[in-house]
Amino acid sequence: MGKTIAEKILSNHSGRDAKAGDIVIADLDFMIGQDGTSGVAIDSFRKMQARKVFDPKKIAIIIDHSSPSPNEGVSAIHKKIRDFCLEQGIKLYDVGCGVCHQLTPEQGHVVPGDLVIGADSHTCTYGAINVFSTGIGSTDLAAGMIAGKLWFKVPETMKVVFTGKLPAGVYAKDLILKLIGQIGADGATYLALEIGGEVIDALSVDARFTISNMAIECGAKAGLMNADAKVLEWVKQHGDKKPAPQTADKDALYKQVVEIDVTSLEPQVARPHQVDNTCNVSAVAGTPVQQGLIGTCTNGRLEDFQIAAKVLKGKKVKTGTRLIIAPSSTEIMMAMIKDGTYQSLIESGAVPVTPGCGPCVGTHNGVPSDGENVISTANRNFLGRMGNRTAFIYLGSPATVAASMIEGRIADPRKYL
Repeated sequence: MGKTIAEKILSNHSGRDAKAGDIVIADLDFMIGQDGTSGVAIDSFRKMQARKVFDPKKIAIIIDHSSPSPNEGVSAIHKKIRDFCLEQGIKLYDVGCGVCHQLTPEQGHVVPGDLVIGADSHTCTYGAINVFSTGIGSTDLAAGMIAGKLWFKVPETMKVVFTGKLPAGVYAKDLILKLIGQIGADGATYLALEIGGEVIDALSVDARFTISNMAIECGAKAGLMNADAKVLEWVKQHGDKKPAPQTADKDALYKQVVEIDVTSLEPQVARPHQVDNTCNVSAVAGTPVQQGLIGTCTNGRLEDFQIAAKVLKGKKVKTGTRLIIAPSSTEIMMAMIKDGTYQSLIESGAVPVTPGCGPCVGTHNGVPSDGENVISTANRNFLGRMGNRTAFIYLGSPATVAASMIEGRIADPRKYL
């Protein structure tokens, strides 16, 4: 019997002929922490009485969740992280550099075929470039920093195939929302997703990151895609680390195969307070919104802002609403400035914040008021996610958010394209 991508990568890194269900101890290629989790990881590192990380070149810590710091307590955590990185020789991405899940691939730290962990649930993002990457807890990150290895249960795999042709006004965000709505928030628990099909092949690498980023929202451990020519070229442009792409064997065994024909797919929206509470935009069109967010590790890339700017071109954010934009890295922000996207969005009424997680996590800027409706390109709409338990968060594509900001209510973006 052949192997899935997950089985191959975990076999390669454990030195075993690993199959789904096996427990393996595998070598790690890279690992990350962020400011919301690394303080605990550093404390655990000390409690384990470790003195040195196994290889500082294979670790990065990114200050992105509360960036810049909103209070003295967070500032103390940031100082602990800075001191630890200086002591250990670890790469630190400080305030304003961007979001961990953009910087890690953008800066060339991970390539196809790698095995990567991160103390953040959306570490699955790098599956878009054929990396088995998965989120772990802070204590496991500490163990990984010490040993350079971690144990894994090799997951079974769900194969997801998107067929047909993506309609105008429908984007990668709509694809992943459709999948999560179809299989449910626990539909792929402890499975690896293997995502492909002609629709995925036609997407940019930026768009693929959006889909893999949200694999965890249906319970998956990883959201893997093939490393085609687009991916290999993207990786080459972002670093000099040699890739080792893996593809599934034709006779690989899958727990389930899901096929979705997107030919007649409409823009999708996730309603409060669950990501799998999805519907066509027409079902919620007209719902008043007071705030919009374009950014985060899901949709904070150049292509996302270009799509939003196209919708907003020559138009204004409706009076009484706020549109916050948060580029996912300084590099992306600079690219937006260079091609005019940044100025265009600001002229339409968008309010930019520091590259980073921005309002998504709800620790500082952009916290909505009581009872307000927010439409966001983020990956989660849980109760209290953006810092106010009485607010209501809807999720949609950058185009859907932009269209909604024009009208001050949830709107179908196709009318503006």
